[in-house]
Amino acid sequence: HAQCIAEAARALSAMMRAPAAEREARCAAVGVIESKADSIAKETLFALHRAFITPFDRSDIHALTTALDDAVDLIEDVAQHALLYKIDHFGPRMLELADLIERIAHLLIEAIPLLHDINRNVGRINGLCEQIGKLESEGDRLLHQALSELIAESPDTITFFGKKEVYDMLETVTDRCDDVADLIEGIVLDHV
Repeated sequence: HAQCIAEAARALSAMMRAPAAEREARCAAVGVIESKADSIAKETLFALHRAFITPFDRSDIHALTTALDDAVDLIEDVAQHALLYKIDHFGPRMLELADLIERIAHLLIEAIPLLHDINRNVGRINGLCEQIGKLESEGDRLLHQALSELIAESPDTITFFGKKEVYDMLETVTDRCDDVADLIEGIVLDHV
């Protein structure tokens, strides 16, 4: 699931960097990844209900699966809204936020498998979650900078609201990823 976040972020970034004529196809590629993430979520939840013994609490597994899926869903929403508002230019802050999401996803990719042996990996898990928190704070800073720059551009109303919504959604993806890190930290606290 975390891999899907990274793939979706990479596809979103490619969409933002693509010529306008290619963006709809690139958005569709994000949708394919989101569908893959939905399948993973369904398979995980189905397996969770069939499993007699789980590595940690069922409600934690469910919450983790849902939070990961929410992040991928939101990345797809960003791509769709960018097309909806016909954003013709993705500024440096949008690209930085998309890249930031991918960096966070790679930290999640590293952290989640460590949950198989929480006691042995507690230090590494906590360190990764701390890094995710710092990157999420960087996302907050980028959002404020982006909005300041957007206001200074004085674009027309629709362009302003479209770009503002995309910026807000990108930053919200970093929040959702930080929520995943918070869930991971909670799981660690329950087992150490």
